[in-house]
Amino acid sequence: MAQIRIAVDIGGTFTDLQFLNEHTGDTFAHKLPTTPDDPSKGLVSGISEAASRFGFELSDISLIMHGTTIATNAVLQRRLPTGALLTTRGFRDVLEIGRHLRRDIYAKKAEKQALLIPRSRRFEVDERVLANGAVETKLSDDSVRAAAQSAAETGAQAIAICFLHSYLDPTHEQRAAEIVQEILPNSFVSCSHQVSPEIREFERTSTTVLNALLMPVVKTYLSELQDRLGSVGISAPVFLVQSNGGVTTPSVAAEQPARLLLSGPAGGARAAEILSNVLDEPNLVAVDMGGTSYDVSIVADGRVKQVTQGEVDGLPVRLPMIEIRTIGAGGGSIASSDGLGRLLVGPDSAGARPGPACYGHGGTEPTVTDANALLGRLDPDHFLGGAMRLDLDAAKTAIATAVATPLSMEPDQAAEGILSIAVSKMAAAIRLSLFEKGLDPEDFALISFGGASGLHACETAAEIGSKRVVFPLDPGTLSAWGMLFGDIVHDLARTELMPADETSAARLTEICEMLYSEGQTALERDGVKTDQRLFPFSLDLRYPGQAYEIGIPFEPDAGIAESVSQFHATHHALFNHSDPHVTPEIVVLRLAATGRLSVPQIHTQAAKGTTEQEPRKQVHGPAGSSIPIYKRRLLNVDSVLNGPLIIEEDHSTHYIPKNWTLRVHPSGTLIADHEGQGE
Repeated sequence: MAQIRIAVDIGGTFTDLQFLNEHTGDTFAHKLPTTPDDPSKGLVSGISEAASRFGFELSDISLIMHGTTIATNAVLQRRLPTGALLTTRGFRDVLEIGRHLRRDIYAKKAEKQALLIPRSRRFEVDERVLANGAVETKLSDDSVRAAAQSAAETGAQAIAICFLHSYLDPTHEQRAAEIVQEILPNSFVSCSHQVSPEIREFERTSTTVLNALLMPVVKTYLSELQDRLGSVGISAPVFLVQSNGGVTTPSVAAEQPARLLLSGPAGGARAAEILSNVLDEPNLVAVDMGGTSYDVSIVADGRVKQVTQGEVDGLPVRLPMIEIRTIGAGGGSIASSDGLGRLLVGPDSAGARPGPACYGHGGTEPTVTDANALLGRLDPDHFLGGAMRLDLDAAKTAIATAVATPLSMEPDQAAEGILSIAVSKMAAAIRLSLFEKGLDPEDFALISFGGASGLHACETAAEIGSKRVVFPLDPGTLSAWGMLFGDIVHDLARTELMPADETSAARLTEICEMLYSEGQTALERDGVKTDQRLFPFSLDLRYPGQAYEIGIPFEPDAGIAESVSQFHATHHALFNHSDPHVTPEIVVLRLAATGRLSVPQIHTQAAKGTTEQEPRKQVHGPAGSSIPIYKRRLLNVDSVLNGPLIIEEDHSTHYIPKNWTLRVHPSGTLIADHEGQGE
C-alpha cells in the first residue's frame, strides 16, 4: 500500500526533500544541490537517492507536494517569453504610470518602473465598461483583431488581456480571448478577470502580465517534470505549493502560475505556524536563510498573516499570499568592497554553481559561507554530514583578495565584518516586519531554519532584543516539512463597493452564493470529497475615503456586525486609531475554497542519546580560541549546554554564542535562551 508522502522545496542553491511515512508518522530528510538548468532532474535524483537510503520503493509514493522557485527565478532573471498586452483604449501606459511611488523620496528623479512589456507591445482596444458595471462602449471585434495581428508581428508568445472594470463584467475579455486564440492559436492567453478580479487597474494589469509571461515557463517545466517522474516509474499525484500556503493541481498551476511566486517560502511559514502550537510558542518570527535569500514571516497568536498583495522585484502581485519579507542575505551572498572603503554584503549570490569559494566548484568571490568557514563555525570535514568537504584555503584567498586587502584588514577581521553586516541586514528586515504591525521583538522568539540560519540566529535575536531562539528538527529542510501538511486552496474574489451594514445583506448573500458555487465546482474538479470541503469567507473593509483595506473574517450566517466590530478593533491595533461610529465600506468579498487532504500524524521525535558525548574542539575566531562541537543526534532531553558552542547536524550548523543557554525540548527541538548581555 502506498504510504510515503514527499515534499520537495527547490531553492536557488539546494533542493530540500522531506519524506513522511503516513502510517507511522516518521519523517526523514534529504538535501542535494539544485540543478539550475533542469530543476526536475535534481528532484527526481533526490527522490531516487532517498528511496535507496531510507528503504522504500518508488511505487510506495502516495503524494508529492512541490514547492518551487521556477516562477520567481524566471521573473528575477527575466527569463521570460516575448509578451504583449491588450487593454482599453487610453490605458496603454498604466504599467509605466504605476502609483508614483518613490523608494528614495529625496531623489531628483523617480526610479524607473520595472516593465515586462514595452510600450511597443502594448495595444489599445475599443471598449469601455464603467465603474458601475454598465457598458459605455461595446467591444470592437475589429480592433481586437488588429491588436492581435500587431502582437503576432512582434513575435509575442504570451498575451495579457486587461480591460477597465472587467472584474464587474468579463464579457469583453472573454470575447477578446477567443479572437486572440483564433489569430494566435499557439499563444498563451491570460485574462485579468480570471487571475485577479479586483479593483486597481495598475496592480491587476501587473498581475495579469506576470501570469501571462509565466504560463509557458511553468507549463514547460511541469511537462518536463511529469515526463521525468514517469521515466522512473513514479505515478503519484503532484500538487504545487501556492503563495497562500495551500496547494493546487498542475493544471491550475499551468493556467495561473502567478500563484506560485512565493511557493517555497510559504512552506516555511506554514511549518512555523504548526510548530507554534506544538511548542506552545504563540509568537514566532520565522527566519529562513538559504543560500540565496533570507525570508521573514510572522506568527502572531498562533497564526501566520495573509495579505492580498505582494511584490516580486518591484512588480505588484494582487493575489492572496502569506506575508513574507525577503532580502538578499543568504549563505551565498557575495561580499565586496567599494571605492569608498565600505564593506558590502549581498544582495548578489554565488548560487549553486559555482557557489561559495569554499565549495571548491570554481567560485572565487567571498560569501557569508566562506566567512563562517574561515572563522571555524563550519567544520570542513563534516559539512552536509560529511557529503562535501570545504576548502578553507579557497575561502581565505577569496576574502583576502576581495575584502581584506582592499580594506587593509586581516582575513579573520574581514570575515567577522562580513558576518556583522549580514546579521545587521537580517535584524533590520525583522524589525521592519514587526514594527510595521506595532509588535515588540521582546514578545517574540525566533524560529530558525534553512541551511544557513542557525549560524546567525542567536546574534540576530540579540540585536533585535529577542531572548529566545528555536531550532526545529531538520531545520535545513523545514520549508519542505511544512509543505507536507498543505490543503488544496482556491482563492476566489468579487469586488463590489457597498456599505458594511444590513442594507447590503441581500447583495452579500447573492455574491456569497456565487462564490460558493464556484468553489464547489473547483473542488469537485479536484476530486475532493464533500465532507472535506471548507468555505471560509472574508471581507476587505476600509473607512470611506481610505485607499487601503484590512481583511476581516466573515460568517455569512452570522451577519456583518461581528466583522465590522473586528475591523474597528484591528484598525486601532494597526494604526492606533479607529472610528466605531463610522460605517466601513466593503471593497472585496473573498472565499478560500479549501479541500482538506488527508492529514498525516505529526510524530514529534523525542531526543535520544546522551549528554556525556565528548565534543570535538575547533579553532574559532581571530584570537584562536577553541570551541566545543556537539552532534545534535546525541543530545538527550536532559541536555543543558552553555555557549559558546556549535551544534552540528546533517543539513545545518548552529552557533550558540556566549551568554546563551541551550536545552532540548521533549520533541527534540533545541531552544536557546539569552541569559544576559554580551556576545
